[in-house]
Amino acid sequence: MEIKGKIILALPEMSGTSKAGNAWKKREYVLETQETYPRKVHFDFFGERADQYPLNVGDVVTLSFDIESREYNGRWFTSIRGWKAEKDGAAPISTPTQSIPGDVPPPPEFTTTDESDDLPF
Repeated sequence: MEIKGKIILALPEMSGTSKAGNAWKKREYVLETQETYPRKVHFDFFGERADQYPLNVGDVVTLSFDIESREYNGRWFTSIRGWKAEKDGAAPISTPTQSIPGDVPPPPEFTTTDESDDLPF
């Protein structure tokens, strides 16, 4: 799923060690949509994504996320876990380099004098 909006709050990074002894970290944000009736959406990046997508207050981003729900002691908790954030106006990572228009050679000229190569379409 995707949502676009402006980061209005960046909470401090949280980290710790799981019961299994593995280190973890999480970074939480609040995004506000830019619609007629704006909505505020609390989400987080967990693990290595917390460092991979550093966001600042004021950034306009398109957030790709998953919604997870878990049961604990008879109550249900839902979280929005981000897995990618693209800052508005930033070039995608896989954008090929563009050449300067003057560096492009002209297209080759095709001349046909043989009428037998005439295709039916």
